Amino acid sequence: MKKRVLFSAVLLLSAMGVFAQGNGIGGITEATNMVTSYFDPGTKLIYAIGAVVGLIGGVKVYSKFSSGDPDTSKTAASWFGACIFLIVAATILRSFFL
Repeated sequence: MKKRVLFSAVLLLSAMGVFAQGNGIGGITEATNMVTSYFDPGTKLIYAIGAVVGLIGGVKVYSKFSSGDPDTSKTAASWFGACIFLIVAATILRSFFL
């Protein structure tokens, strides 16, 4: 009895596997097109975030410079380094995947 149930389950699963096979290449192509369509708006969004980070960094550095804080160069390097990283990362990701 157990052998019949096990055999029926295996037969059912193998039949489902045969019918479940579809157009795999079409699905992969559609997924690739969907992912690559997100890169252009994503890259522009990262550029915009980099611009905002640069503006905020400029204001912070100016306020520290105006108040006579001695570690102005450290603050400038960290803020503008973050801005440059965002821009370079967006460009590199775009060149890798498109």
